Parts: sequence; structure tokens; C-alpha cells
Amino acid sequence: MVTSSRLPGFYKLSPSERLNTVLQATGLEIGQLGAVLPADDQMLAIADRMIENVIGALSVPLAVAANFKINGKDYLIPMATEEPSVVAAASNMASVARIHGGFHASSDQPIMISQIQVVGAPDPHGARLRLYERRRDILDLANEQDPFLVKLGGGAKDIKVRIIEAPGVSHVVLHLIVDVRDAMGANAVNTMAEALAPLVSEIAGGRVRLRILSNKADLRLARVRAIYDRDALGGEDVVNGIIDAYDFAVADPYRAATHNKGIMNGITAVVLATGNDTRAVEAGAHCHAAASGRYTSLSHYEKDTNGNLVGTLELPMAVGLVGGATKTHPVAQASVRMLGVESAQELAQIITAVGLAQNTGALRALAAEGIQKGHMSLHARNVAIAAGADGDEIEHVAARLKQAGNVRLDIAQKVLEEVRAGAG
Repeated sequence: MVTSSRLPGFYKLSPSERLNTVLQATGLEIGQLGAVLPADDQMLAIADRMIENVIGALSVPLAVAANFKINGKDYLIPMATEEPSVVAAASNMASVARIHGGFHASSDQPIMISQIQVVGAPDPHGARLRLYERRRDILDLANEQDPFLVKLGGGAKDIKVRIIEAPGVSHVVLHLIVDVRDAMGANAVNTMAEALAPLVSEIAGGRVRLRILSNKADLRLARVRAIYDRDALGGEDVVNGIIDAYDFAVADPYRAATHNKGIMNGITAVVLATGNDTRAVEAGAHCHAAASGRYTSLSHYEKDTNGNLVGTLELPMAVGLVGGATKTHPVAQASVRMLGVESAQELAQIITAVGLAQNTGALRALAAEGIQKGHMSLHARNVAIAAGADGDEIEHVAARLKQAGNVRLDIAQKVLEEVRAGAG
């Protein structure tokens, strides 16, 4: 039990001092929390620079998805995830997609939107037009904040002004539209918005409240399509089953939530591996899934004239190659080097292709043998470890669980006892 969570000056301490403070506050021994310490002291120092109140680091498995050909180019794709079957499913579907040329992807320019909210303008519609009249002044001031970005061909490109009606108040909202080049762009657009606040307030005649980017990055979409060979998938009935599952997701938001989670299993794993912002990408994706006013499937499936499955996916993909953890975390840097990408747009296309492959793999499992067979087979090892198995015991226990067709912790513990009794 924690004696007190009030820890004055905690943020000023070193990671080791913070860990000792936590041990004292919780009454735990170092052996009970020692696993939070990374093997490499240098990694602890890096983590301490990335976020606040660091006491350790969490290691997530990093795997490589194989078989991907995207726009005629082969990639080995790093994926960071704790969930079994994700990497296997993506790699498997990538091999099926290769039969008909792999994945074909495209993406918009790396455009991000920053919103500046004005309240209290006496004439909201007049304020909206005054802001358009001063478009050039607004853009020039925004671009003064980041001349290097402008030199690279990016920078503030346009504005859009909206009036958002709420009970008892009209919000005048200026959208600053910025080409962020190879950055995710949050810092760049937020800096511009902060600098613009006084000018926008003066022009609109109201008070500026929020000035921050929007994660509804609908001007920065990535798209991918692939043809999955009918026979390689398992035949016509499997193809029809996948389409039936897709139709279910289109019609029912309860199903769509899990369907889209399957897409994000692949996407988030690559976003995390490359040090990008998983929450921003996830927020943009789910918002896009509800763009019609009703939450539905992000992907689309249909058959071509030969009965092959055609899968397509389009969603916002705000990722970058510069700034943030992509440039500070050594594993993220290694992942980017492994991919060999040259632009944020290329990275966005790769991530979207993995999302489509992952979605197809999950739907194929549902349409064929059922999701649990493959997933639980891979999960058996995790359950064996949770039961206390070690070394060769892990595979023995996992094999017994799979053979029994019941992957549960209590059964794993019983099997482990039998394995150890037999060894004795």
C-alpha cells in the first residue's frame, strides 16, 4: 500500500533516486520493482530526457514483418507489439498480396491543420470575412516562425475560417493549413498558432482561447490497395466470408470497433516502432471512421472479375521522420534505418499497407478456421510463461495446451506440475 502519493520535488530527482522514493512509499523491495530498470544505463538516461518522472523503461517486443512489396519496392517492416499473431498475420497476407504485385499506395502532401478559436466576436460572420481579407498577413507571420521549414518547401499555405455554433455562443475558428514536410508537425503548427493569436484576436474582435493542432488530419490521407489471390486465401468461400465480415463491420458499429482495432494492430505497431505518436494516429483514424456521421469500417473489400479479393484502405496518417522520439530513441532510429524510407509520405504508405494486411489476415482467420485457433496457438507460450514455465518447459507446456485446445492459466499450471514431476 502507498503511504502517500505526495512527493514534493520528485521531478527534480534522478531516475535512481525516484525509484528509491517509490520503493519507500510503497514498502516494496528492489527485487519487486527491479524489472523496470533497463539493461543499458544509457537507455535510462535517454528515457529521462524524453518524459518526466522516469524510474525505468518498458521493453516491448520488436519484430520484423516480411514479404512486403509496396509500389514495387521490398521492405522489411519493424513492428513493436505485445500481441501474438499480429506480425504473423501481416507477413502472411503480404505474401498473398505479392502474387498480384503487392501493395499499391499513394498519399497526400504532409498537410497539418492548426486551429485558433476565437470567442466573443460581436459579428462572427464579419470576423470570418475580415480574417480572409488579411490572409496574406496571417500566412506571412506564420511563416516567420519557421523559415527553415519554408526553405524546405513547406510552411503555412492557406487558411480556412469556420463558424461553429454552440448553445449561446458562436466560435470563430481559423484553420491554419501547413505543409510540415517530413515532420509529424505538431510542434511547428502549434508554434505558428501561438504567434498568430494576438493578430487573429485583433482582426476578429474577440478573444483567442485554444490554439492547437487538430488530429483530424483529413488533408493528410494515405491510401493503399491490394489484390489477394482467391486460391491462396483458401478459395471462393473464404473470399465470400471475408466480404460478409466486412459488410457486417460496415453496418454495425459494435463490429466496426473490433474490425478497425484489427487494422490498428498493424498500424500502431509500426508507428510505435518508428517513434511516432500512436495516440495521434489512432485518434485521426477513428475520427475518420466516423466521418459520415456514423462509425463504420475504415477498410473496404470487394471481388474483381476473377473472384480475387480486392482490399483498400484510406485514412489520415500523420507521421514523421524528424523530431520527437523518432530522433531521440535509438530503437526508433534503427527501425527507420531498417525501412530505408526517404520521406514521411513513404512511411505513411508503408504503415497503411501493414494496416490493410493485418485487417485482411484477421478477416481471413474469422472466415476460415476462426480467430482463436491461430491466435491462441501463439498465445500458449505466453500463458506457459505466466504459469511459471522456464527454458524448455515453455515449449512443453505450450504444446500440451495447444493439444488440449484449451489455453488457460489454471490448466497451464497443472500441466507444468506434471512436466516437472515427470522430469523429477
